[in-house]
Amino acid sequence: MNSVQYRAMKFGIDRVEVVEHDGECVYLQAEQALSPYPHTITERFIHWGHHNPEKTLFAQRCVLDNGQLGDWVKVSYAQALETARQLGQALLNRNLSEDRPVLILSENSLEHALLALACIYVGVPYCPASPAYSTLSKSHDKLHHIVKTITPGLVFARDGQAYEQAILSAIPTDTEVVIAKGHLSRPYTRFEEIRHTKASPEVDHAYAKTGPETIVKFLFTSGSTKLPKAVINTQKMWCANQQQMAQSMPVLAEVPLTLVDWLPWNHTFGGNHNVGMILYHGGTLYIDDGKPTPALIHETLRNLREISPTVYFNVPSGFESIANHMKTDALLRKTLLQDVQMFFFAGASLAQPIWESLFESAELEVGERIVMGTGLGMTESGPFAIFITNPHVKEGDLGVPTAGMTLKLVPNGDKTEVRYKGPNITPGYWRAPEETQASFDEEGFFCTGDAVKWIDPTNPHLGLKFDGRTAEDFKLSTGTFVSVGPLKAKIINLGAPYVQDAIITGLNQKDVGAMIFTTPKIKQLGHPRDNATLTEILQGPEVQAFFQHLINQLVAQSTGSASRIARMILLDHPPSIDHGEITDKGSINQRAVLKQREDLVRALHTDELPHIFKPQGS
Repeated sequence: MNSVQYRAMKFGIDRVEVVEHDGECVYLQAEQALSPYPHTITERFIHWGHHNPEKTLFAQRCVLDNGQLGDWVKVSYAQALETARQLGQALLNRNLSEDRPVLILSENSLEHALLALACIYVGVPYCPASPAYSTLSKSHDKLHHIVKTITPGLVFARDGQAYEQAILSAIPTDTEVVIAKGHLSRPYTRFEEIRHTKASPEVDHAYAKTGPETIVKFLFTSGSTKLPKAVINTQKMWCANQQQMAQSMPVLAEVPLTLVDWLPWNHTFGGNHNVGMILYHGGTLYIDDGKPTPALIHETLRNLREISPTVYFNVPSGFESIANHMKTDALLRKTLLQDVQMFFFAGASLAQPIWESLFESAELEVGERIVMGTGLGMTESGPFAIFITNPHVKEGDLGVPTAGMTLKLVPNGDKTEVRYKGPNITPGYWRAPEETQASFDEEGFFCTGDAVKWIDPTNPHLGLKFDGRTAEDFKLSTGTFVSVGPLKAKIINLGAPYVQDAIITGLNQKDVGAMIFTTPKIKQLGHPRDNATLTEILQGPEVQAFFQHLINQLVAQSTGSASRIARMILLDHPPSIDHGEITDKGSINQRAVLKQREDLVRALHTDELPHIFKPQGS
């Protein structure tokens, strides 16, 4: 395997120090120290605004009169810096603060970026909320919760019409609303009006007051069985994490950084990890209005045929679509692969056939594979925490802690939980002292709930691999412990390309079950009529045969009752955003699904459903 040729890429951290304590906990940290980093991310933004003013910072396609997307509209570093100062003055004029921050409801856009930069410049926290809470939710419950938690002094939505119902439902009438286009049936302010506010010395005074402890933003967790929590993100967190990323991934600074990215800025992957690296390294971010969905993937592919990223980030479903199209799309292969130094995925498991397809296309086009980077992190860690040490990555590999981080490996039943301490860790949750206290242990380590194990117990320098979530694992009625993470990964791999995710069931039951969310490709299996419902598609003979074969394969490869899928059903109702079953990135929240579908789980394990798959012969 090690003879395979990869595009050259340096791994910045590949050696660790391991300390055992009391024969139980293990402490793990990089041998390499964390280098100095700026007090604020604004320092880097101002630096690039002065030293490379004409370079494009953000670009986004304009919307034509017919609703289609046209050419790129670009904002340079100098333009962004000037606009951030102007908008910053408008924010100061409104006496906004930690207690009256800015709430951004809408998706990634140039206006969103400029308003966020203004907030960062003058030290006014902002909160990018999931657009789905406004546009897909019927109840707007989570948006109400966000408003109650942070008490915004100003709310921004790019399109008034698209966000009107959410605004009327959740935003108090005395809170100012700013929109960039469209109208509202309540008082509002135009974005262009505040954009052209004249900056005064007050802006510079406000910037001078910002420092490492200044709150940059509030990022809400996705929420599983409880309402989302507002994670405090400080300047220190963000800057330390960007320096950590630079030391773990030297590739970020080796060539001028270019990203083509759709990942939502209300999530730490898109908004902290990716936007942060652009500001830190003086790169360019092309805002991709596509998404890894059947309706929008064409836009992502269009952009990747035109713009060559130097590193490329996506979620597994996005890489799956790209891998499939590269098989026959020569221009996509050429443009995407000519400059890219690394791929990187997060958010879910990447099925092995997708890896192999990406490698095949790269070898065909450029004669070598592109490293697929991955690791582990979370909103509370900024998010970057653990990264791989070499190009020969296997499914589940995480790697070693980044510089300045200490990992604490704590036994938890049959699992080992990883806990974090470092300058990139959040100080806690906004206006939630009890939840904050409960999230840190007696030594000040953040309790992640993620389980890990050694890639090779004899060589700690290879680092760790993912072993599921401690809260997801459970015991059968026999007392047998079920490890959910590896079981889910096996189902997704064997079920590719038709399995999006698997919800593992069986708590206090005699055997293990699985509830399957299928991918849109399921429509291609059996070629149903165009207007067939998902229920009808799932009942088709080809689909039924595929999943009967899948459960037979799973049972043949099982090693005992804990890994034996004894019953399986296909879910014909998609995951609900209102109930927290799905995130903006398309990943499934196992705990939320189990809670919301308790009756279905019971029926699965009592044989009360008409279409239950069981291993042949059982």
